[in-house]
Amino acid sequence: MTVWHWVRHGPTHEKALVGWRDVPADLSDTAQVAKLRDHLPDQALLVSSDLIRASATADAIQAPGHARLADTSALREFHFGAWDGLHFSDVAQRDPELSRAYWETPGDVAPPEGESWNAAARRINACVDALTAAHPDAHIIATAHIGVILTQVQRGLGVTPFEALSHSIDNLSCTRIVFAGAETTVHQINHRP
Repeated sequence: MTVWHWVRHGPTHEKALVGWRDVPADLSDTAQVAKLRDHLPDQALLVSSDLIRASATADAIQAPGHARLADTSALREFHFGAWDGLHFSDVAQRDPELSRAYWETPGDVAPPEGESWNAAARRINACVDALTAAHPDAHIIATAHIGVILTQVQRGLGVTPFEALSHSIDNLSCTRIVFAGAETTVHQINHRP
C-alpha cells in the first residue's frame, strides 16, 4: 500500500491562469506551513513539480525524516498554452466556445498550444504509477498544483473530469490517496490542518 499525501503549493496571488509559467509562491504564513508540516507523516519520500511555486513549498514543508526525490516536470500544472497569463474573462472573450467547452466538458478539449485534461492526466498518472511501483508501502508527499491533484481525485473516486472539478483544492491543503494493488481510494480531500 502506497499512501500519497498531495500538497497544493502556497498561494501565488495571481489573478490570471497559471500553468507552466514559473511564478513564486507566497510562503510567508509560516504558522500554516508549520501546521501542514506537522500534519504530514514523519517518515516519507518528498517529490515536487519542478515549477518554483511547488518546489519552494516542498522546501518549506520538508522535515528531517523526508527523503527528497528529484523535482519533476511530470507533476507540472496543466499546460494552458496561449491562455497562460490571461484572466478567465480574457480567455472567454478570446476563445468563447473553446473556453466554455474546456471547462464544461473537460476531457480531450485543449487550449491553443496547450494540453487537454486527458493529456495532462496521462502524463501525471504515468509519473504516479512509476513512483508507486518503485516505492511500494511508502508514504509519498507530493507538492503540486490544483489540476494535478484533481486528476488523482478523479482517478481515486472513479468520476468524470467535470465531477472532479467540483472539488476545492486550497493552497497549502493536503489530499490523501491510497494505492493498494489495483485499488485506489481517496481518504481525504482538501484538508487544511
